[in-house]
Amino acid sequence: MNLFESLPDFGGGIPFTVVAFVIALSIIVFVHEYGHYIIGRWSGIHAETFSIGFGPVLFSRVDKRGTKWQVAAIPLGGYVKFLGDANAASLKDGEAMEGLSQVERRHTMHGAPLWARAATVAAGPGFNFIFALLVFAGMSLWFGVATERAVVGELKPIPGVDLVLKPGDVILSINGQPTPDLEALAKVQEGLRQEPSLSLEIERTGQKQVVETPNLTLPYVEFVNPQSAASEAGIESGDRVIAIDGKPIFAFADIRANVDASGGKPLELTILRSDQRLNLIMSPKWTDTQGEDGNFERRLLLGLSGGLFFTPELRSAGPIEAITLGGQQVWTTLTGSLSGLWHIVTGSIGTCSMKGMLGIAQTSGAAASHGLDTFINFLALLSTAVGLLNLMPLRILDGGHLAAFAYEAVARRPHPQVVENVLIYVSLCLILTLFLVANFNDLRAMSWVANGLQALGVPVQQC
Repeated sequence: MNLFESLPDFGGGIPFTVVAFVIALSIIVFVHEYGHYIIGRWSGIHAETFSIGFGPVLFSRVDKRGTKWQVAAIPLGGYVKFLGDANAASLKDGEAMEGLSQVERRHTMHGAPLWARAATVAAGPGFNFIFALLVFAGMSLWFGVATERAVVGELKPIPGVDLVLKPGDVILSINGQPTPDLEALAKVQEGLRQEPSLSLEIERTGQKQVVETPNLTLPYVEFVNPQSAASEAGIESGDRVIAIDGKPIFAFADIRANVDASGGKPLELTILRSDQRLNLIMSPKWTDTQGEDGNFERRLLLGLSGGLFFTPELRSAGPIEAITLGGQQVWTTLTGSLSGLWHIVTGSIGTCSMKGMLGIAQTSGAAASHGLDTFINFLALLSTAVGLLNLMPLRILDGGHLAAFAYEAVARRPHPQVVENVLIYVSLCLILTLFLVANFNDLRAMSWVANGLQALGVPVQQC
């Protein structure tokens, strides 16, 4: 998993998506800024303002320590303004600093010891990573983790299919191939991924028996990626694809095979939605995807995700195991995202994977529409993303401040002011460029925008 891959498609309309986006971003911003605030406070640095959002203040209050807590009208970020700061980016206010006594200067970001400044700045991304780890760990504690044995947990509601398996069934073999655990089941199923039906030996209430069942990976749609061909065509999670271009399909791998063979030409998918039969036409989109080896390849995709038609049986997880699993998920997300960034910088893949505000908003709505657990999981991913992006070595971001502190620690003095001004200017230009590219990607991913640009003679690379 990495931050350049979309989560499920959203439902509920624009207001639902906007609300989900504002809630998600506000939570993550609060976590990030609270990290700055609390470590700064513990380090002796006074926070004058703690703001969620920018622009006109909607409401505020001042606490007993003299910090103003406020919510502003534009919910696209937040900041902590410390004593001696000129602005939300914690750049130095020279005039304000000159009017402070030596004792007062110690309580500013710019007069505090280097260790206190570095700890305060690093705490923002650090709290994002800790929050993500705790969310992932909490999900494992709450829902449990899959048992090692291949035991059927909950069956999914597949339209038009009567499943013979029951919760609690232990799958002993598939087509004669032993499946002693879930890992073995996954390997056997991969080899049989296009078989329309399978013969399973199972153990049910202590008795062994053989049952015939459809392929374990029926073409059942679990997730629909935002801005994908499937999303634009109207496919929804819970749909079952029964035919492509009039040819019946029996396994999710059949969708992959038909998309690969399409060459990007439109496909007609026949789906079952509850008891309704629909025909939808869509054209696969070229997308940069990351494989298990970490390398990227450009593939045609509809934007659908599926899996086994049952969830494995779950068991309780202990606190240490849950924290370990949470840390692994954070690490996997970070390494996958850094790999994606590196491939973009080196030109191995295009910039289409970069998402802007619209893409994040759609993903927020997608997660919320699939339930509270999916939305909470998305919060952990978004928190990791915010922490990682803030560590970029750009002067107005946390990573830029930390780089400046590292220079100060080695050189025994801060950057010269002229260097500081250049770094700020370059950082602003780079961030603005990234912002424009990411948000343009969101717009051109919409077919009606891409068609309009092409009608005006503007070449548009398909994302």
